[in-house]
Amino acid sequence: MSVFLFLFIIMPIAEMAVLIKVGGIIGVLNTVGLVLLTAVIGAWLLRQQGLATLLKANQRLNSGELPAKEVAEGLILAVGGALLLTPGFITDTIGFLCLLPGTRHWLAAQALKRMVVSGQSRGFYFRSGGGQGPFDQPPFGNRENPFGRQRPFDRDSNGDIIEGEYQDETESDRDRIEKK
Repeated sequence: MSVFLFLFIIMPIAEMAVLIKVGGIIGVLNTVGLVLLTAVIGAWLLRQQGLATLLKANQRLNSGELPAKEVAEGLILAVGGALLLTPGFITDTIGFLCLLPGTRHWLAAQALKRMVVSGQSRGFYFRSGGGQGPFDQPPFGNRENPFGRQRPFDRDSNGDIIEGEYQDETESDRDRIEKK
């Protein structure tokens, strides 16, 4: 709740206060011109830095690596671009910080440190050489099975279906409660 309060109430009020103060010092037309100038410079920087990041990500993909850092930097660039298009000097400052390579690299490194890859697969299948795989068949159903395949499967070289199932060996919550 406090993040939304900051983003939608406090931040616009602060932006208006700064715009009014700057407008009182340098004039209304100069303030509007300055806001437009920061948007144009920000769009140019976003295009330049975005293309460079996209090329780095493409190089990493071509070498068989996951471009996690480049994806994080791309998200930071998108946020920075959105902030630069928002009228105001506070958002422009934060947006420019997102577009500068030094701060963007630092922000991406901090984001990647906090990221945790999680998830658990409940099923698997494998290929055993030859045969037709699950992705070689249409995903839609037929009369016998109108909803399509229910489980992934594969066929071995004899045409037999190989199904894979496993049992989770970790303690479930119920097992832990029963032990206590």
